[in-house]
Amino acid sequence: MSWVSTLSRPATRAFSRTAVNRTPVVLARGEHTLPKLPYAYDALEPYISKEIMELHHTKHHQAYVNGLNAAEHSFAKAKTPKELIILQPALKFNGGGHINHSLFWKNLSPANEDGGKLPDGPLKNALIADFGSVEDFKKRMNTITAGIQGSGWGWLGYNKSTKKLEVVTTANQDPLLSHEPIIGIDIWEHAFYLQYKNVKPDYLNAIWNVINFKEAEKRYIEAKL
Repeated sequence: MSWVSTLSRPATRAFSRTAVNRTPVVLARGEHTLPKLPYAYDALEPYISKEIMELHHTKHHQAYVNGLNAAEHSFAKAKTPKELIILQPALKFNGGGHINHSLFWKNLSPANEDGGKLPDGPLKNALIADFGSVEDFKKRMNTITAGIQGSGWGWLGYNKSTKKLEVVTTANQDPLLSHEPIIGIDIWEHAFYLQYKNVKPDYLNAIWNVINFKEAEKRYIEAKL
């Protein structure tokens, strides 16, 4: 699965994968939009509060959408190489923020539905093969993600070269390009601080109760194609 496919966009929007992989440049023919959540804002409680989800979705993600649209409009009007270069950071930051969050919402599911439930199947088998056990995988992902200095994302990614699942991180809102993203965890403070304060491990331990492993397994299967 290409990370580009996680974007919420009009059907008339045209993308160049080659261009995007070099820089997050999109051939704009329409506006990016904020995707609707597949659950209510309070559906992930008590693990992620309604207040956090509402602010995270309607304020933070919306800001990335707005910033990406503005940057693309400016990019379309740019007339010199210098103007194009100046716009790259805004495209990367806001485009990455939109991509990462669009994936993140699908990564989650209420605990009384699919959240936290890892069924027997290809993903579970791969986690055991590549990490020793599911619990060892979670511990490794939590440790590496908690160790991010500043803001960023912890990822379970599929490495097409090694054909293995690996835990990697990206800084700020950089999208995951080195691997196919299977599970992404937002470690920006806006994702947890109102509820967990500065105790990142508590947030990371809690989030496994609402991780949508069915969605993750679907990404894993598609990544291997």
